[in-house]
Amino acid sequence: MNLAKLKPGESGKITKIGAIGSMKRRLMDMGVLVGEKVKVEKVAPLGDPIEITVKAYKLSLRKSEAEGIAVEVMK
Repeated sequence: MNLAKLKPGESGKITKIGAIGSMKRRLMDMGVLVGEKVKVEKVAPLGDPIEITVKAYKLSLRKSEAEGIAVEVMK
């Protein structure tokens, strides 16, 4: 499952970051790392952007960026 498929309020553990190059570096600089817990706070009405919490920081990602991040759903 990817991060873009999580609903607001759901959490997951990042298992893989599919981005490459500068996009992967940007995500890693923001704290989006394999093994980190991520929670979807809200999704814009048209589905883009997605607001997430990772390491107690709130970030906004484009849907296309979130689709490249594989997560394991946490309950």
